[in-house]
Amino acid sequence: MSETEGPDGIESSGATDDRRDEPPLTPPYSDIDLNRWRDYDHVWTDSLWLIDARDASDGHELDYHGNFVPQIATQAFLRYTKENDVILDLFLGSGTSAIEAERQNRRLVGVELKADLVDHVRDKIAPALLGDRIRLLQGDATRAETAQRVEAALGEMGADRAQLLMLHPPYHDIITFSENPADLSNAADLDQFLDSFEAAARHGFDLLEPGRFAVLVIGDKYTQGELIPLSFYCLDRMQRIGFRSKAVVVKNIEGNEQGKGRSTNLWRYRALRGGFYIFKHEYVMIFRKPA
Repeated sequence: MSETEGPDGIESSGATDDRRDEPPLTPPYSDIDLNRWRDYDHVWTDSLWLIDARDASDGHELDYHGNFVPQIATQAFLRYTKENDVILDLFLGSGTSAIEAERQNRRLVGVELKADLVDHVRDKIAPALLGDRIRLLQGDATRAETAQRVEAALGEMGADRAQLLMLHPPYHDIITFSENPADLSNAADLDQFLDSFEAAARHGFDLLEPGRFAVLVIGDKYTQGELIPLSFYCLDRMQRIGFRSKAVVVKNIEGNEQGKGRSTNLWRYRALRGGFYIFKHEYVMIFRKPA
């Protein structure tokens, strides 16, 4: 590595240089021109994300319990993908990643267990993109046959592997999303949840291009007055699979978030009585698959 070469093999322009007249200098995993780094104020690099309100533009809406804040997808795609890259989301939910992929001219393969949600997301995407740039699969992300279907979809899109992995699993049993035993929100206990999460994440690891990134959106929970650090248990499973940890971002949203961070008198009373603090944050954990 040369004196000016960074850890990603990119010649550094220096912390204060702004070489606008030079050819674009981009990382191998994004379209950010490092010669124009001052132009990217909209790309966040701090590890604390204070969000006033959920993005409700261009198809994003709060229409389902547990869907993550669109700004997370926005930042993840800007930082870790190039135009036309393929994003793999193994817990698609109500389609935040799919909508953002369409907005940012990325491609996506999304897996969702609930058939009705797959149909719901399909209605949000431009018909010309469905089955081409946006592919939606109903299936269980923990199962090998679903991973094989994803691999086939990637092949049909001309990609051997995905260029970004998004993981936003249920936070165990905080919200029960269905009666399906395969639903991670129905896991009988913490170990079963973590084993199922690891199975899905391991498929994601295998389907991700080496050297590319994975983004895990996860929170913690309380059970019988005890803090369960679900996020860091999942981090441990990601490392066990082979991912390298890159960053941990703390996200807080006030505005129009539902069901999280409530500060009513009842919640304050419970917190004061029980000796705990009211959750107002989640984690956005960044990992990289070794090259």
